[in-house]
Amino acid sequence: MARKIFIAATGQNTGKTTTSLFLMHLALKKYARVGFIKPIGPKPSLLNGREVDKDAALIAQVFGLGKDLRHMSPVVLRPGSTRQVVDGEISVEELTQRVLEACHELEKKCDLLIIEGAGHAGVGSILKLSNARIARLLNAPVLMVTGGGLGNVVDSVYMNMALFEKEGVEVRAILANKLIPAKRDKTLDYLRRFFVDEPFKVLAGFDYHPVLANPTLIRISNLLELPLYGNKRDSHRIINHVQIGAASTQRVAEILKDSTFLIVTSSRDELLVTMANLYQIPAYRSKIVGLLIPGIMPVGQITQQILDRSNIPYLRTQKHTTSELYRIITEDVSKLTAEDTEKLALVRSLAEETFDFDALDAIFA
Repeated sequence: MARKIFIAATGQNTGKTTTSLFLMHLALKKYARVGFIKPIGPKPSLLNGREVDKDAALIAQVFGLGKDLRHMSPVVLRPGSTRQVVDGEISVEELTQRVLEACHELEKKCDLLIIEGAGHAGVGSILKLSNARIARLLNAPVLMVTGGGLGNVVDSVYMNMALFEKEGVEVRAILANKLIPAKRDKTLDYLRRFFVDEPFKVLAGFDYHPVLANPTLIRISNLLELPLYGNKRDSHRIINHVQIGAASTQRVAEILKDSTFLIVTSSRDELLVTMANLYQIPAYRSKIVGLLIPGIMPVGQITQQILDRSNIPYLRTQKHTTSELYRIITEDVSKLTAEDTEKLALVRSLAEETFDFDALDAIFA
């Protein structure tokens, strides 16, 4: 029988999928057979002709688990699925059976099975398959991923614990994640002292690394539904800063930060030409990821020729204002994909440098 770890979270964007990734990576160094399942998939995607959850697709691609794909994502929710459940058009019993059968098949071939929930403990309740209930059905103890603070972590842990306790599920550890480096040791000390009488352990996750949350060029292209022109070989380059080219051309060039995505309106020919030329200089190539060019006015003919000849990556839109584009980009939370090789390499490196897998393994023995 496979050992199981249910990866839960106290809320959105705590780093649950990243946790699944680094645990898979470390577990494969110790166990020959490690499996993954996302019982309820709220984010459908298509992989190898099969509709599966995005996180299951990511794990399958990164770790070469394509042959187990049908078991890794047994229930995928589509728009309207929850209403269909309430209307009786989708059977809760059938969904439950699909989850149980998929888990059983994976257990037969695995030494360790990582089960990733879909958010906080209550997510899935509309299906009568909350994360807490699934953990009970699969008889899987829980690792709860939290943020990296103190008060908010305590509050959210207890709120989620209530539902796990109601379902009779054992929470064996919490993983404090996205810790502020300067406060890492102090935060962990306070959390461990506060939870000293609780039955679960407090484990240390990753420090906060903005690069893991920062988007790539292709992410912005997909987010805005705009084609990417120019150097497509850099489509997976990470954007560390988003700046608006509102100042003078010289000033914009002077204040460019590392890996900047610059928003420049179509009427600013001088600035567009300057950025295209600077892109040819190695010292500036590292600063300029690409351009986003909004505006109703067409780009000047000569400017367009210079842009195309420079091969600078750029997106062009007439649908949004500069301020709208800045808001859309900066409010977006970038999720990992199998093509984010730089981010995936960082996750592996951080896992090996900072996480004690043997300690976690002993807790879930």
